[in-house]
Amino acid sequence: MMNTSTFHWSCKHTWKRSAKNTAWCVLGCAIGDFGTILFFQLTKIPFPILGIMILAIINGLITSIILETIILMIQKFNLVNALKTAFGMSLISMISMEIMMNLTDYVLTGGAILTWWVVLIMLLVGFLTPWPYNYWRLKKFGIACH
Repeated sequence: MMNTSTFHWSCKHTWKRSAKNTAWCVLGCAIGDFGTILFFQLTKIPFPILGIMILAIINGLITSIILETIILMIQKFNLVNALKTAFGMSLISMISMEIMMNLTDYVLTGGAILTWWVVLIMLLVGFLTPWPYNYWRLKKFGIACH
């Protein structure tokens, strides 16, 4: 654990490591999030936009935890420890990422519509939103998901 008086935002190593962790989180969240939106977009099932976005956020959190569990198991964690670690990841980071990705979609398209350019912007916003928090958490507490 780092002393608060020595905390700084200029460690390149921590920025790189937190960027890697954040990218894995974005990938995991995007699978469930985009999959849900795409499902409703293709099937044209009448469902409220807010409902689709809430389902997308929930599914994004679930797929992120699943991906993290798989990554940890590849790193030789047993299933129980991998699941505990995955569930112990920062929900603040994941929820902020999911909310901002869906808010971006809503602002740019009216919500629950995926196009290639919206997906790129959503991924960028989804990455940038939690990255400073993940840096801070890693630098201050030494806590990372991988």
